[in-house]
Amino acid sequence: MLSISAAALLSYGLLSRMVERMVSLSVGFLLSTSLLHALPEAFESDADAHVLFATLLAGLLGFFLLEKLAILRHSHHYEGDGHGHEHGHDAHEAGKAGWMILVGDSLHNFTDGVLIAAAFLADPKLGVITALAIIAHEIPQEIGDFIVLLNAGLSKTRAYVYNLICSLMGVVGGVVGYVALKQGLHLVPYVLVLASSGFIYIAVSDLMPQMQRRATWRETVPQVILIAVGVGIVLLLTKQFHVH
Repeated sequence: MLSISAAALLSYGLLSRMVERMVSLSVGFLLSTSLLHALPEAFESDADAHVLFATLLAGLLGFFLLEKLAILRHSHHYEGDGHGHEHGHDAHEAGKAGWMILVGDSLHNFTDGVLIAAAFLADPKLGVITALAIIAHEIPQEIGDFIVLLNAGLSKTRAYVYNLICSLMGVVGGVVGYVALKQGLHLVPYVLVLASSGFIYIAVSDLMPQMQRRATWRETVPQVILIAVGVGIVLLLTKQFHVH
């Protein structure tokens, strides 16, 4: 709900300059959460390191294929592109994209809920920083979702309500993950590695390329500072919630 509400405020014109800053902060959150905590937590378990590395590889390739599938399913054609589309083609395509966004976002939120549950079962402090990392990276993504929904013809209120309903799938995923993983705690290290592969892929494949498009020193310095802030917050929370 926090991610959805923040994204709505930013999408509807308030604090719009902070959107790009949030991307940099998200990179710090995602990379430090995965590389400094989730992966070490998984590899310190009794799980076979070779299997964990294979899981990490499978996760990275899996996220690549999922993103590739999403790109291939999205139509880039529009009225006036020389392909003879009928009048109303743009509105029709926008409407399809809107519903695809809602379905995909629901599945994504369900997965996030499972990952948060797995992190809390592994270590409460890891659960807290994983939840914060997910909140941070969800905001830029939800802003994009709002834009697609508004373009599809939904009112601001309906776009917010539909996104809020989709966000409840995170609660469902959290409950399912808690029940399922509590019965199979030996699976937690593998789920943590899969979560890390998703965090790393999002940061390196999606967010950092966005940041690289702004190559001036005026943009680079704040980016580096905010990445460091994200890492620092994760380290601070880890120390604050340290459990022996």
